[in-house]
Amino acid sequence: MSTLKIAIQKNGRLSEKSLQLLKECGIKLSNGARRLKTTASNFPVEILFLRDDDIPQYVEQGVADIGILGENEVWEKDKAVTILKKLGFAQCRLSLAIPKDETYPGISYFNNKKIATSYPGILARYFQELQLEVEIETIGGSVEIAPGIGLADAIFDIVSTGSTLQLNGLREVELVTNSEAVIISNRNLSEAKNAILEQLLFRMESVKNAAENKYILLNAPNAAIPEITALLPGIKSPTLLPLLQEGWSSVHTVIQEDTFWEIIDRLKKLGAEGILVMNIEKMIL
Repeated sequence: MSTLKIAIQKNGRLSEKSLQLLKECGIKLSNGARRLKTTASNFPVEILFLRDDDIPQYVEQGVADIGILGENEVWEKDKAVTILKKLGFAQCRLSLAIPKDETYPGISYFNNKKIATSYPGILARYFQELQLEVEIETIGGSVEIAPGIGLADAIFDIVSTGSTLQLNGLREVELVTNSEAVIISNRNLSEAKNAILEQLLFRMESVKNAAENKYILLNAPNAAIPEITALLPGIKSPTLLPLLQEGWSSVHTVIQEDTFWEIIDRLKKLGAEGILVMNIEKMIL
């Protein structure tokens, strides 16, 4: 029987999020974080724990069939792999930053400057498109200290909150691109492995749909039902159940969480009462 080999980062928050996603997909793993590889007990997948910057190469070569990692590493390594799906977690941005006291007139500031980064490929392509000349200093870590020790004039790095930049006397001046966790695939998977992959992607999509939506129950006067159901269309349509109290009904529906917060006041003004909002474990459309 075929087994789909999945490469994930061996430690860090992205690793934790990836393992959590697999767990939410109903895949049971044992002691994965302490091993270089582990096999699921109830689904035909094997997990390989690797350095994130090695994953694109291993997927291209077929050592792993698919990988879960940040888009930034996919772009940097530029291997012959396919991005199958964005996963909606591990969001960050890749930005240019300069010493906080420097005057910044615009992107021309970087012409003929030395920039320290762990992502020389992405940075080189960016400035080639802008037709600006820069000197790239490639370093493996602690990029933020480069300007302070005279190694570079500026940096290009991952930014989440910006607090690390501030601690090192830097400020973000140009957003180059946004990144998040993605699934990449080898381009020559067998039919059997593609079938397992389709099942896995189906499970992931149901988990994602559930995370983005809420199940809502509320009581409403019958006279307001047309207006309330217009605000709460649901997947196909809301469910209406008559209450014991005459003239009232219970409305059951599914709605995106962001949309709910936008309309809650309107629902209350229409007379909705007893509003319950519940998490959905899985949602299959």
